[in-house]
Amino acid sequence: MHIAPYDNQNKPIVDTGDATVPLNYFNIVKLTRGQAFEYQVPGYETCIVPATGSVDVSVEGMGFADLGGRGADVWDGEPEGVYVPSGAKAQMVCVSEAAEVFVAGAKYDTVLEPFDVRADALDLVQYGSDDTKTHRKIKHILGQKQHDKVGRLLVSELFTVGAGGWSGFPSHKHDTDRLPTETRHDETYNFRFRPNHGSGVQMLQREDGQPGDAYHIVDGSTICLDNGYHPCCVLPGYEMYYFTILGGLSQRSLVQFFQPSHAYQIETIPGIKDMIAKFK
Repeated sequence: MHIAPYDNQNKPIVDTGDATVPLNYFNIVKLTRGQAFEYQVPGYETCIVPATGSVDVSVEGMGFADLGGRGADVWDGEPEGVYVPSGAKAQMVCVSEAAEVFVAGAKYDTVLEPFDVRADALDLVQYGSDDTKTHRKIKHILGQKQHDKVGRLLVSELFTVGAGGWSGFPSHKHDTDRLPTETRHDETYNFRFRPNHGSGVQMLQREDGQPGDAYHIVDGSTICLDNGYHPCCVLPGYEMYYFTILGGLSQRSLVQFFQPSHAYQIETIPGIKDMIAKFK
């Protein structure tokens, strides 16, 4: 479930057909000025999102220049992305001093059209409160605005607001297709902290009322979620970010099932219903 930070040498951290999250794909690509990286993932649609720096992107000959532009970390500016259709050949070339680039993917066979998402096309949500320790921002890169252009991939950046607090609460899961109450979506996270020596905890509870597991997450940790309720939190005095990949089994729109013992708290957290509606 927890993959500790390591030098992946531009090779997938979560590859196709992964045993835990077979609907997801995830790579981190690190480049310096002028370096290029090319990839192709048969059977998976992907999205290129610079965490820092800028890249020129080409998808089957279609160009998207100067993607990204953030500085030293993910708090320095807004995200941008390029959607890469299933199995398409994509290339990125670093046009800044250095770039760290996330590549998110979801299993999907139909070939659609590539497009870019700039800052003015993000779906932005802010919800929760300092009083409830749930205050956070969500920046959907492939969100509701791109619903008709994408197969089953949802890509977002989530930020805790303030220093310390909970995310993913009330606890929820999405591991079973049983509409209208829940959908099967595999999920992969990559965490960052500010300052970067901060850390947090990812909880995973398989059954309501039963003991679960907890993972100590640090800057660069990757978490793969196949089933169970999964809130997370950050230490007081630190900010937490996580890059989020969701891949649906049968549809793109996410339907979360809230843990019965905590579901009533939906009514206590400001703006959470708007947050739920944006995962489409």
